[in-house]
Amino acid sequence: MALQNGYSVNTTSDDQDSDTAPLLKKEVEEITVSPKCCSVRCNLAVLMFFGFAVVYGLRVNLSVAMVAMVNYTGNESIGSKISNECPVPNNTFDNSSQSSDQPDGFPKYAWSSTTQGMLLSAFFFGYLFTQIPGGYLSGRFGGSIFLGGGVLGTAVLTLLTPLSAQLGANWLFALRFLEGFGEGVTFPAMMAMWARWAPPLERSRLMTFSGAGSSFGAFVSLPLTGFICHNLGWPAVFYFCGGAGCLWAVFWFILVSDEPRSHPRISDQEKNYIVTSIGPQGTAHGWSVPLRSMVFSVPLWAIIISQMCSNWSYYTLLTSLPIYMDTVLHFNIQQNSFLSALPYLGGWVFSVSSGVLADSILEREAMSVTAVRKIFTFIGLFLPAIFLVAVGFSGCSGALAVAFLTVSSALGGFSAAGVFINQIDIAPRYAGILLGITNTFGTVPGVVAPIVVGYLTTDKQHLVLGWNHVFWLSGAVSAFGAIFFVIFGTGKIQSWAGTDQEAETDKRR
Repeated sequence: MALQNGYSVNTTSDDQDSDTAPLLKKEVEEITVSPKCCSVRCNLAVLMFFGFAVVYGLRVNLSVAMVAMVNYTGNESIGSKISNECPVPNNTFDNSSQSSDQPDGFPKYAWSSTTQGMLLSAFFFGYLFTQIPGGYLSGRFGGSIFLGGGVLGTAVLTLLTPLSAQLGANWLFALRFLEGFGEGVTFPAMMAMWARWAPPLERSRLMTFSGAGSSFGAFVSLPLTGFICHNLGWPAVFYFCGGAGCLWAVFWFILVSDEPRSHPRISDQEKNYIVTSIGPQGTAHGWSVPLRSMVFSVPLWAIIISQMCSNWSYYTLLTSLPIYMDTVLHFNIQQNSFLSALPYLGGWVFSVSSGVLADSILEREAMSVTAVRKIFTFIGLFLPAIFLVAVGFSGCSGALAVAFLTVSSALGGFSAAGVFINQIDIAPRYAGILLGITNTFGTVPGVVAPIVVGYLTTDKQHLVLGWNHVFWLSGAVSAFGAIFFVIFGTGKIQSWAGTDQEAETDKRR
């Protein structure tokens, strides 16, 4: 790793243009770089990876289970509007039997498409409220308790899903709201922890690998949910997912510490390397944060707008793709769940690869941080938009639709090394609260998108045209986000993000 004399990326922009400055301070050159393999920071990334796999399993299980939970034939408001515009394949079931593709004896509910959209959105209503408090408290006190507690609380609530569904749609809505409320702290806590654990030249790969657990979780849980529904009935889905979350939490609380200084099993070599390379930005922020500067920060708004646009298409597919597979393409529940999972396999592979590629570019100083973030964001938002629009022209071809959706989600994985880790570039010390802010805005599409899908498909649930509008809208929103970030985004640390130690250094200098 060739390093030149210069300042860290964790210095204020007044010191040196952080687009051209090396990412590690000069004194770090004198410290032997700690090996990555089997290091504590890599073990942390693996634990986070499986943690976010569980998180997304808890989040998406209702999307597939909904197909088995709803009695389409018994609901006149749905059944009277069924239109088999696309022919039903010979190797699948008709629509009435698809919804009962599970053992007998389990309850089904006459929920309209509007009710289904509200239930799928309920999680995100709760998810909105704890993003910023979770980021603030994680940055102040450390993120391990909040990440672990968020997953554990959501897992316990998931175990109560079958009971709440029997009590009525309002009870299920309230339960999903509470699940989102508990899970809202997880991603801000992750960002706050990496601000203290990730050396600058390893940020992209560590953060994209741990965050890629979400795509892996969606990829595994969607077909697994279909398999469990088919063989054990839909209630078993929620018992399995809730149990997995509780088991993960046990390992998390035993093995993880908030920062390298307090970890009981870290080597001195690795601890010194992490602490020295991150510098004062790896410490907790005070009770006060520069909110006024954040509100008027154009780079922060670039992250917010772009993340909202990216999440619109992501949450549309996450919550509504199984319904599209069922009602338009007529796949049975096992085919449905497997094909709905394919896009997330591509997203998982490309997001992990993008982190390695981004760090490699920065290590060679081939591009600035700003250029890397903009290029990866553009690839991860604009190119997927093209394939989302193409889905709208695939008609009744299930093969084309699945192919376009898979390519779109795979290319979307590039944004993991772009806008989705940009908070730690512009303000490492406040990364947790910044991710809380951006994720709060980014969750709005999770609330609105399923409702919009329900509205666009209410009177034509089995018409291709209604779903074409869904995919065209998602593509347009994603493309706008790509252009907005390219114009206004940056990888430079902002002046308001400096520490007191750095401010004193600036005064002396």
